[in-house]
Amino acid sequence: MASMEEKKKHHFVLVHGSTMGGWCWFKVASLLREDGHKVSALDLGASGLDPATADQVATFADYTHPLIRLLHSIPADERVVLVGHSFGGLSISLAAEMFPGKVSAAVFVAAFMPQLSKSPTDVLYQ
Repeated sequence: MASMEEKKKHHFVLVHGSTMGGWCWFKVASLLREDGHKVSALDLGASGLDPATADQVATFADYTHPLIRLLHSIPADERVVLVGHSFGGLSISLAAEMFPGKVSAAVFVAAFMPQLSKSPTDVLYQ
């Protein structure tokens, strides 16, 4: 078995579902950090501590903006593991589509997962 130093450490980006915030990942984030991983548990638009109000989040792009902003800020040579719960699955799908070079894996935890044959946002228009 590999020692702690030999195990590759990852950057996990934890994305909450609807009616939640980054706070819902507290236990998971704590365990990942304890194992030496980097963790970002952000709040999507008008959720948790995000300063936007509900009336300022008129589109899915507005709602997902904090995740897109985070991925845009990550260096080009860094790859993250996106983890989405519930409606967060749609957010991580969009992010993976927009930043394929920065995403090493996408994990859907009881999450919405778009069809592979369609764009992740196609389901919003059906």
